[in-house]
Parts: sequence; C-alpha cells; structure tokens
Amino acid sequence: MKKQIIIAIFALMSAQTTVAQDKIPVYVSIVPQRYFVQQIGKDLVDVHVMVSPGASPAIYEPKPRQMADISTAKAYFSIGVPFEGRWLSKIASSNPAMKVVATDREVQKIPMAVGYHLDEPVDGEHPDGREHGEDDHGHGGMDPHIWLSPPLVKIQARHILHGLEEIDPAHGSRYEQNYRAFIRKIDSLDEALNRKFAKWKDRRFIVFHPSWGYFAQAYNLKMTAIEVQGKDPKPAQLQSLIKHARHKGIKVVFVQPQFSMRSAKLIAREIGGKVAFADPLAENWADNLLGVADQFKAALK
Repeated sequence: MKKQIIIAIFALMSAQTTVAQDKIPVYVSIVPQRYFVQQIGKDLVDVHVMVSPGASPAIYEPKPRQMADISTAKAYFSIGVPFEGRWLSKIASSNPAMKVVATDREVQKIPMAVGYHLDEPVDGEHPDGREHGEDDHGHGGMDPHIWLSPPLVKIQARHILHGLEEIDPAHGSRYEQNYRAFIRKIDSLDEALNRKFAKWKDRRFIVFHPSWGYFAQAYNLKMTAIEVQGKDPKPAQLQSLIKHARHKGIKVVFVQPQFSMRSAKLIAREIGGKVAFADPLAENWADNLLGVADQFKAALK
C-alpha cells in the first residue's frame, strides 16, 4: 500500500513537471505586465518578471540568476521603463533566439512631470507650473508609466498578442480569443473609471513620484508631483505645495511603496491631511486601478 502511494505521488509530481515544461517561458520587465501577458497567454505561458516586487524599475539591475535563466525564454516583452535602456541589449544578446517585443511601440508618450512650482516661475517651467526634463531616476524626459492608462494598455495588448502568435503559431486562435476577452475587460474598466470621475470639478491630486500622469490624462485629472527632477523639493518649493494644497482643500498625499515618504508626511502634517498608498506596480492591475480611483475620488471630495 505504501509503495502504491509513493508511486502515485511520483506520478503526480512528474505530471506537474511536464505541464510546467510544456508552458512557453517568457519574460516581462515589471509585475503589471505579467497580468497582461497571462490574460492573453493563459495556461500556455510561464511568465517571469525581471524587476522584483518592491523594487524600482528606474534603477533595477538584473540578478545573475535572472541573466542565466533568461537563456531559455522564447520572448521578452519590454515596456520602456528606464532600466531597459541600460540592460535590454545585454538581455537580448544573452539569448539571440529570444524574440524581443516592444509593447510601447506606437504609444504616444507624454513628457515626464518632474516637478511643480506653483508660485515662483523658474527656468524651463511650463505655463501650468509643470517642468519637464531628465530626472535622477533616468526617465529621460518621457513618462514611462504607460501601463496605468487602460486605453494605452489596449495598444500594449495587441503587441503581446502578435508576439505570442509569432513564437507559438499553433495556438494563435486561442491567443486571439483570449486577447478579445481581455480587450472587453479593459473597455469595461475604462467605462467604470470614467463613471467614477464624471461629476468632479476640482480634479487635482498630489503624489510624491509622478507615476500617474497617463491615468490623469485618461480621466481628466490634474496631478501635482512633490518630486523635483527625481529629488525631494527644496524648502521654498515645499511651502508652495503646502500653500497650494491648503487652497485647494487637498487632504491626501499619495505615495508609492518604492519611494521615500518623508516629504509626503511633512506636507500631510502641514495641511492636516494624511498619506495614502497608490502602488503603480501592483500585479492585479484592474482591481488596483479601481482601488486607486476610489482613493483619488475620495481625496477629490
């Protein structure tokens, strides 16, 4: 009897190993992309994330084990985050047979909002108080956070579909079916988010790191960033932000887990408000955007 149980256990383990091996190994840069690829690839793909949860895609350096493991990958789905500028060519050269799919291709990117100066004009400042340019996180002047806009994710999804079809044409019809279902899910999410913000007039919110520019653009919100070119603001700039928040009745300062909370806590204390988390890198992308929208909506009240 014990022998039969042992044989059954080994058979189950062997079957699980075979299933895992049958999946197509692919890599993505950041955690939300795993959600996108899995929506289209489902059980046909085994998705690995390069930037570990909790790490910043601006300054990440791949681990030696990751560089070794990627030799078995069939595709790499890039998205345009800063670390790719330093590492993507090395990643690609480590596995010449791997297909590299640029999911940010055809996405119209906007300049990175690297700081807001609300009272005193400074060189390079835009009429609305927004300054653009290179910041210390290596964004290169353009905003990479394109995964936070549902309309832009539809573009990324199309590139993912074509990439999977190319490396696995035998399952093209399944990928196409999954892709269409994902697009319907994105459209439903987009409609829900539009409804959430439909009636609000004063739409400005404060964040530490300006990750939510595309989200703000999609839903007609106005983002004020605490960071100034990737750094904490100077005292005069901090006072301007505090004055602005008081004037607008803003009571919530949003931060993401990957960055410092020091300036955010100071502003929140001075305006009698609070600090809240809005994580742009959460894996459950749709639920996360709905949750963040509820927080922004509450802050806009």
